[in-house]
Amino acid sequence: MINAAHTRYYSVLALIVLATIVTPFFAASFGAANIMLSDVLGVMTSLLSGNSDAGQSASLSQRIILELRLPRILLAFVAGAGLSIAGSVLQTVTRNPLADPYLFGISSGASFGAVVVISLFSQTGIFAQLFDGALVVSSLGHQPWWSWSMLSLPVGAFIGASLSVMFVVALSGIGRTSQVERMLLSGVATSFLFGALTSLLLYFSSPQATASVLFWSLGSFAKASWSQLWLPTVTVGASLLIMLAFKRQIMALQAGDESAHTLGVNVAKLRLSMLLLCSLITAMLVASCGGIGFVGLMIPHTVRLLFSGRQPMILTAVLGGLFMVWIDVIARCLLGNQELPVGIITAALGSVFFLFILRHRR
Repeated sequence: MINAAHTRYYSVLALIVLATIVTPFFAASFGAANIMLSDVLGVMTSLLSGNSDAGQSASLSQRIILELRLPRILLAFVAGAGLSIAGSVLQTVTRNPLADPYLFGISSGASFGAVVVISLFSQTGIFAQLFDGALVVSSLGHQPWWSWSMLSLPVGAFIGASLSVMFVVALSGIGRTSQVERMLLSGVATSFLFGALTSLLLYFSSPQATASVLFWSLGSFAKASWSQLWLPTVTVGASLLIMLAFKRQIMALQAGDESAHTLGVNVAKLRLSMLLLCSLITAMLVASCGGIGFVGLMIPHTVRLLFSGRQPMILTAVLGGLFMVWIDVIARCLLGNQELPVGIITAALGSVFFLFILRHRR
């Protein structure tokens, strides 16, 4: 039995490693422009060898792959990894298998904060219209909008996500014994609240800002670029390292608050810290690629099915990243010359998965 379990574990692990290696090559060959897998391999080989001399067709393929598709693939991988580990940690610290950044209200809070920045402070926002379209400037050194917008959107999203976490904690009661059971319901109520505030802001915004926010709020990697990739990558990577450092304390919460207390864990402080860390991950990803739901619900449960009795955070991140990369491939190839927002696909899959979990828990 032990040998069979170890064989299954290493077999699944080998398949995940193989998928991680081949996924960037196959995913880069899908899209509006028809690029063969051999062309992708040729571009990658020439890039690694430093040989940039190529014909016109190879040069065009190289630009499409390197400037458009590779940043998109990497952003999708980072987003899937971040949402997966956030969902896994939320389910552990709240001891609720249905916890997820989307269902917990964190995504709605982050979306509200980002929409506040876009609808009020952007060039097409309400404040810009009041000041005759003048560029909104930072109070530090009178810098133009474009020089600080890369940070203003994540900051706004993080403030909104943090407010959402504070609402959930206040509604559920940080010191109550029923806190774990009340948290998910508090998250749903908070999600509706921030969703209503977001809709109110969009109602008073300009048509240009509303149209851009609508597609962005459904989730998309279409605007991925190398210059904006480092911030979500560093945030997710640093958060994963922090979670790994506190993994034993996080796992101790599964046995209950009393058992964790006896092991020397400050339960209230650890839970609140992990909630804020998950809100930081969610806010950064919402600011980078919009609201994408149910990934943090599906991937942790899938990992538990594949690796029974284990909760490997790194494998959860890798599997979530691979899942999101292929969801993005489906989103840009499912319709003819039109791209489908990835949030629609994940919501459709996640709702079925959610019902599946409810049925089995009953």
